[in-house]
Amino acid sequence: MGLIHIELFATLDLVGQSPGGPDEDPVGFAFGGWQAPLLDEVAGAQVGAAYEGTDALLLGRRTYDIFAAYWPYQEGGEDNEIATLFNSVPKYVASRGRPDLSWAGSTQLGPDLVGAVREIRDRHEHVKVVGSLNLVQTLLREKLFDRLDLWVHPIVLGVGKKVFDGGAVPTNVTLLEPPVANPKGTVYLRYGLADGTPGTGDMSAPDRGAGRDD
Repeated sequence: MGLIHIELFATLDLVGQSPGGPDEDPVGFAFGGWQAPLLDEVAGAQVGAAYEGTDALLLGRRTYDIFAAYWPYQEGGEDNEIATLFNSVPKYVASRGRPDLSWAGSTQLGPDLVGAVREIRDRHEHVKVVGSLNLVQTLLREKLFDRLDLWVHPIVLGVGKKVFDGGAVPTNVTLLEPPVANPKGTVYLRYGLADGTPGTGDMSAPDRGAGRDD
């Protein structure tokens, strides 16, 4: 069985809507492109390293349309490495509509999204989910992911679609490596799905040291 890795860019209040540009998801959202002023070489290297070993992309309709309009034309340019990867691997699109699948290697998933994702997971080694917040809600709810790479940027927007926007279920994750802060204040966090559900406790219990003076 392969691995499903989710790559997300978020603000401090975990808004993940339209990080890359004002036209990504503009309805009711005035901050499209909020990530651009915060990019630096460190973040770029982290993102590039995160795609190593990717052998399939799993995308929501909106993210797919943005990628399909951009990446086929970037080989040989500044982003040649990622462009070559994206253009060569299979692309799976979660959509209820009729997306234009002219980007080579693209396939639309059927109505049983959860079943289709499980089949993709069995077919590939490293499936990458980028953006695609609506799709991510399903993956979180079904615990259909193995790793979550989250870049938390030092801004608060107060509005917009959030990374955890009501689609998640109680889930444990584990930090796979120490957090890294970029020069512009973005913190890179890499989590893996862990067993069980979040526990609870009593902070005043004796083993917590409450009321002790030694």
